[in-house]
Amino acid sequence: MSAPGPDWARIAPGWDPETRTDRDDEAAEAELAAIGRTAGRVAGGGIRAAVLGVNDGLVTNLCFILGIAGAAVDAATVRLSGLASLVAGALSMAAGEWVSVRGQREVAQGMENTLREAWRHSPPVVMAHLARSLRERGLDAETAVRATRGVVSAGRTARPTSLRILFGVSVQDAGSPAVAAVSSLLLFAVGALVPLVPWFVTEGGAAVTASAVVTALASLAVGAALGLGSGRSAVLTALRQLLIVAAASAVTYGLGTLAGDAVG
Repeated sequence: MSAPGPDWARIAPGWDPETRTDRDDEAAEAELAAIGRTAGRVAGGGIRAAVLGVNDGLVTNLCFILGIAGAAVDAATVRLSGLASLVAGALSMAAGEWVSVRGQREVAQGMENTLREAWRHSPPVVMAHLARSLRERGLDAETAVRATRGVVSAGRTARPTSLRILFGVSVQDAGSPAVAAVSSLLLFAVGALVPLVPWFVTEGGAAVTASAVVTALASLAVGAALGLGSGRSAVLTALRQLLIVAAASAVTYGLGTLAGDAVG
């Protein structure tokens, strides 16, 4: 007697194997490939570093520029201060990302080394934990045992696979420090340059307005891209991004104005 097939109603509600077509299969293959590409960028730290870099560049330098402008200084001072903020912020972001991701990799490597010792001391104990972890993920006991044996028989990938199953981490998933650092440096610089550009072509109130407008447009673009990439509403994500930037810049401009009045 053959084993029953999968319960498609639970796995894919609304899908009928009787209506399966080649086009559906091709769509699924394309969707899985897209997820794989995204997963690679996430694992490498690129997406997180890119989002942080651009957003921090926009917000930090706009706030800094508006704070300086609010103190009623001349345009040359704003330009010089904005460039200094761009360079310092980009280097700081790069260094912070490198240290952070490198630290994650080292922690994951330490966990893998400890797991190697656990395998050396008592493989049955580790296998029992693996089987239990797989059962907690929904596998029945027999399937979990077979899967555990398959992990053990995988040779050199057994330990990293075990670490991922047991604790949800791996050295590879921690990302690349170099990718995170370079992405943060370049994208912070790009983001920080946006609100600074108007000060090279105008000054005063016109430059303040232009900085706010171009940064608002860039923030909307970043938010929309995040929304599209995550499958959420591009409009709502863009508006959320804009509100964050607007609130931060309004506060710093107000504080800069108060500081300028106090010093003056």
